[in-house]
Amino acid sequence: MTAWAGLNPQAARADAVAARWRLGAEAERETARRLRALRLRGWRIRHDLRLTGRRFNLDHVLVSPCGTAVVVADTKRWPVGWTVTAGGGRLWCGGEDRTAEAEKAARYASLVEAAVGVQVWPLLIVHGSNVRGHLEVDTGSGRVQVVAVDQAVRVLRAAPAGWSWSRARQTVGRVDEVLCPYR
Repeated sequence: MTAWAGLNPQAARADAVAARWRLGAEAERETARRLRALRLRGWRIRHDLRLTGRRFNLDHVLVSPCGTAVVVADTKRWPVGWTVTAGGGRLWCGGEDRTAEAEKAARYASLVEAAVGVQVWPLLIVHGSNVRGHLEVDTGSGRVQVVAVDQAVRVLRAAPAGWSWSRARQTVGRVDEVLCPYR
């Protein structure tokens, strides 16, 4: 009650952080729901993982139907009505520089790639803010794709096609071996 009345600034900050976490968790669940459509196309999907021995969270890990690529997707809930743009190696949401988010996604993908042994593509899936088209940010840590949540499945479906159940099963086995549930 004192936070609501403005009498307890620490409680108000804690409430704000809790609200951001809740919105982020809702966005992750919505992304997971939408990504399920890819299973019909042979994609294998895992959620809320971490690399063994590391503390960072991987929101979504997808193995391609051919088994030669893995996508590490990070869900972001950014302000409604703001526009996301990219240029000159920078990622912007409205007037805020969000390049650090792209760099973090690229670093995580690089670590997963080294552990799994196949190419890993980082993808930021944005909720709320307006992403015009399919953006790419070439950070110092690697290239990151950025899409709106309603475009993520379309972009992933457009990835090079091909099926190899045995290779996909092998890659999923390796993913399950080196990534564990995030707690």
